Amino acid sequence: MEDCIFCKIVNREIGTPLLYEDEEVVAFRDINPVAPDHILIIPRKHIRSVADSTEEEELIMGKLFGAARKIAKAQGFQENGFRLVVNTGADGGQTVFHLHMHLLAGRALGWPPG
Repeated sequence: MEDCIFCKIVNREIGTPLLYEDEEVVAFRDINPVAPDHILIIPRKHIRSVADSTEEEELIMGKLFGAARKIAKAQGFQENGFRLVVNTGADGGQTVFHLHMHLLAGRALGWPPG
C-alpha cells in the first residue's frame, strides 16, 4: 500500500530506528507513547487488520507474539511484565490500517484499559 505509513517504515522510506527486525516482522517505538515504553510490532506484509487476515496469515500473527517475547526480554520488560494490544477496526481503536501490536511496559498498567 503506497500510502500506508507502516509500509513506508518497512520499505525504509521513513527513517525510523528499528528495535527488532526479521524476515517477516519489524518493531519500532510509537511516536505517541501511552506508556514509558510503547513499541509497535508489525508484519512486513501489509495486512489491513486481524479481521482482514486470512488463514494463511495466521503464522504471521504468531510471529508478532514471538517478536514481542524477544523484545520484552531484550528491553528488560519480561520480569516485571508488559501488555500486548491489537486494536481491530475503527470502533476497536485502530487508527493505522496495517495490522500492528502495541507492546506497553515501563509502569504498572491498570484494568480496564479503556
